[in-house]
Amino acid sequence: MNNKATIAALIESLLFYATVKLFLSEEDAILARNNLLDLFSIDEPGQASSDLAELQSEILTPLAGLAISSGLITEEERLLFESKIMGLVTPAPSAVIGEFDFISAREGTQAATDYLREISIAGNYIRVEDIEKNIKWTAPGELGDLIITINLAKPEKDAKLIEREAKDSSGYPKCLLCPTNMGFKGTLTRPPRHALRIIPLFLNDEKWYLQYSPYVYYKDHIIVLTAEHRPMVVGTDTFIELLDFVKLFPHFFCGSNAALPIVGGSILSHEHFQGGGKGLPMLKRSAKADFVHKDFPNVQLHLLDWYNSVVRLSSVDSEELLSCASYFLDFWKDYSDESVNIIASSGQMPHNTVTPIASINNKKYILDLILRNNRTDDTHPYGIFHPTEDMHNIKKEGIGLIEAMGIFILPGRLNEEMKQIAAILQGSKPLDFKALSQDAMLEKHFNMIVQLASDNGCKLSGEDANKAITEYINDTCRKILECTAVFKNNKEGQAAFLKFMDKAGCKKK
Repeated sequence: MNNKATIAALIESLLFYATVKLFLSEEDAILARNNLLDLFSIDEPGQASSDLAELQSEILTPLAGLAISSGLITEEERLLFESKIMGLVTPAPSAVIGEFDFISAREGTQAATDYLREISIAGNYIRVEDIEKNIKWTAPGELGDLIITINLAKPEKDAKLIEREAKDSSGYPKCLLCPTNMGFKGTLTRPPRHALRIIPLFLNDEKWYLQYSPYVYYKDHIIVLTAEHRPMVVGTDTFIELLDFVKLFPHFFCGSNAALPIVGGSILSHEHFQGGGKGLPMLKRSAKADFVHKDFPNVQLHLLDWYNSVVRLSSVDSEELLSCASYFLDFWKDYSDESVNIIASSGQMPHNTVTPIASINNKKYILDLILRNNRTDDTHPYGIFHPTEDMHNIKKEGIGLIEAMGIFILPGRLNEEMKQIAAILQGSKPLDFKALSQDAMLEKHFNMIVQLASDNGCKLSGEDANKAITEYINDTCRKILECTAVFKNNKEGQAAFLKFMDKAGCKKK
């Protein structure tokens, strides 16, 4: 079989896959077939397929390989090309929206989001094969277990990629979250989004969109974003929008990153929320203290038994809950307690904000307010309530919503670095302090390696070496969350937390 015949046969396999997995209609399949034939400069189709092939290994990889060998694309363009192919066989946005609305009306919103998730996976927008490469484990802790992931699905930026990004002057789409990413061809520095499908919805009488995250850091990881490209904010409208969302999708939680640098997420230029399944560690925690407030008699107030400082508000009355949350945000924004390094602002620059998370549980509306402060000083140039520099070898980036709730997304570089450190602890790689201080890969881990070698020696088995490294990372992640606590989990910090609640007008039960 020559290349063109092979490609024609693969196109038919792809179309059969799309009709089964993506619910591509017969008429849309005709259009997709002709577009694919045109893409490969083939005059007529191959024989229709009736076998369901594995998408990546049996269809996309061979098709992209043939496109490379024929000079249609380069090896660097493989991912862009695979995405383009899937965009041609993924149902149109209007068809996906129509089916989502139909399922929602007939079976409920959980069935509808299940449909959107399956479309996102089947269209290879969520690249399951890549996500399965991630390394994940659970780190037990007295204040709750943490979930730790070494992210291998999303490659880190190397020097060449950074150089390309500097040359990429395109301002379209304006950011990675804009709705205009749907169908975007991508570049060598920006991901393609041919198979991205988003669902319009209205929150607080304004148009927003719902989509799945392509990186799936936890079950049903979704993103909710404004139609308009505008900066992140946290205020009363935020609480309204979050509560509106969970009323529509009570099977999900939904939260906003704080809107200030250091304590915010990675994209502050476009207002958005993250949400999904309620399995995140923080959501499983119970209260360590209960309070009442005379102005909000139908709202239960709690301090959460968690690493950072969380005030949980719950009520069957969403309007009173909203009023209480707005009151707490305004009070916290102006609150200072220099005895624990909390200063509300420097001149006109605010430092206090919250990371709010909404959910519904047992018919009660819940708003978790994680208290945040982004102040820096000479001793803490990266943030007083940010991981200290001795932890940056594990995690340096801002601690946003996902990490604050107990899921750590660690850089993919750690995978190889852990192997090299394990070799030192096993004695197969010499512990040479001078060489280590000049090692581009391991120099950042100098103190970690010295500590591990001092505690364990350098004659460990492979299993024990990996265990020692994992426990060190677990302990660091716990410490990172503790760093973000504005009221530390010690006698002084908890006394200050109770003082804050008292000054806010709350009485302990």
